Amino acid sequence: MNRAFRAPRDPATGLGYLVDMDGVIYRGGRLIPGADRFIGKLLDAEIPFRFLTNNSQRTRRDVATRLQRMGIPVEEEHVYTCAMATAQFLARQKPGGTAFVIGEGGLLTALHENGYSVVDKDPDYVVVGEGRTISFEMVEAALGMILKGAKLVSTNPDPNCPTESGLRPGCGATAAMLESASGVKAFSVGKPNPLMLRGARKALGLTTDQTVVIGDTMETDILGGVQLGFKTVLVLSGGTSREAFASYAYRPDKVVESIADLDPAQLAQDFADDLKRSVAPTPRLKKRSSREVFLTSEVY
Repeated sequence: MNRAFRAPRDPATGLGYLVDMDGVIYRGGRLIPGADRFIGKLLDAEIPFRFLTNNSQRTRRDVATRLQRMGIPVEEEHVYTCAMATAQFLARQKPGGTAFVIGEGGLLTALHENGYSVVDKDPDYVVVGEGRTISFEMVEAALGMILKGAKLVSTNPDPNCPTESGLRPGCGATAAMLESASGVKAFSVGKPNPLMLRGARKALGLTTDQTVVIGDTMETDILGGVQLGFKTVLVLSGGTSREAFASYAYRPDKVVESIADLDPAQLAQDFADDLKRSVAPTPRLKKRSSREVFLTSEVY
């Protein structure tokens, strides 16, 4: 049996991980040295984890295939995208609703899987994601729908997207243009919004103290983890330098150069005290007899 198909162990026995990808697992199209070893240890030990991405372009299957081609034998169940988080949020807000979408396949698929119809007239929501084929005509149409009452939602707040050839405008940049033109503030679902991080934690069946976020960006990965009380590990192989992170008011629990410097067993030991507290049974109060209650009431 392929090790990626093993059922995860009981999460009450240890930690679980929410792992960012770009800047942590790979940079551009290249695997970060040692990333495959760390994920391999999680798979071998049946430790629960999810890859998190603020990129809504690809479906979870597409993301898993990309990782497999880099030598990381994971399945789509290991992937949790901001498109999924956004579609699940909308399905709770207005089941069976409609959306005009500025985005690509990953976002469209997630919306369809959550009971949403994609329309080009009178939508309940205008949903903005990443895309390489976004046109000004699409933005103009979205603006008209927002001014007529459609609610504005973005899959993430990231102003740009890293590519192999450099940066390109991201979801946050497109949403900002619509915000400026309409005067309506977009609701963003992706990291650092607790909706996405909490959804991934619940999918793994973990408690707060059992959850560790590994990321390269202070404003999304680490901030989201800190806000929810998760353990956080910053890797310096991506978007944050050692000099830069020192200026933030919040701090990660651990800072390393690369995910290659991490070992699941050592992390479990480092966070052991908090983990023991999280799984320890709550002491039960001794039940008092009716006579004890009566006597107490007489005293007071």
